Amino acid sequence: MANLIRLDKAVSQVTDLSRSDVKRAAWAGRITVNGEVVSSASTKIQASDVLCLDDEPLHEPGPRYIMLNKPLGYVSATKDGEHPTVLDLIDEPNKSKLHIAGRLDIDTTGLVLLTDDGQWSHKVTSPNHHCEKTYYALLAEKIEEDAVAKFAKGIWLNNEKKRTKPAKLEILFANEVRITIGEGRYHQVKRMFAALGNQVLELHREKIGDIFLDDALPEGEYRLLTPEEIASVQ
Repeated sequence: MANLIRLDKAVSQVTDLSRSDVKRAAWAGRITVNGEVVSSASTKIQASDVLCLDDEPLHEPGPRYIMLNKPLGYVSATKDGEHPTVLDLIDEPNKSKLHIAGRLDIDTTGLVLLTDDGQWSHKVTSPNHHCEKTYYALLAEKIEEDAVAKFAKGIWLNNEKKRTKPAKLEILFANEVRITIGEGRYHQVKRMFAALGNQVLELHREKIGDIFLDDALPEGEYRLLTPEEIASVQ
């Protein structure tokens, strides 16, 4: 016998409706299965059944890959009791299934990737896949030239047992730099500069792997990744 699923569960999985919402929609005659109105949310259906809400077919969404230009003040979490989250900026059905591939601190801006493809997300975040992240940083003090060699060697962070992995530091101006790292320790970029006696005033992520933040994407807005961007994560 084919696996059966309750109507309310099936609809809630592919929409933003709660099970209670689905129950009300069924009572109102808004849901059809194979062209027939089904008024009971507890009805069992098959995966092959054609399910419609308000005459619009419902389909299980395929994997989604999203680029977000994160503004200040948003946390990289699905829920937070004190601050707005990056998911608050996403207007997509069933967005609760999305998770964040590469988080940013509340006071860090720039490129955030969201997806419901767990394997792809793991490739972005796992150090074993060498998916480097590039940031622009504005510092409180002038950066010394020897910092480039120190970052390339690895930095000893406070309360850490080993150096950071080699990082690439590019000095743009006296107190502006671009840094590329291949790991994601807690507050790593800020702590690396703190270890040299400097402070990060602004931090903005420009790139993850081969995916650049779209210059045309306004702060707080998002777009779907292109097939080429998705395939760049190996």
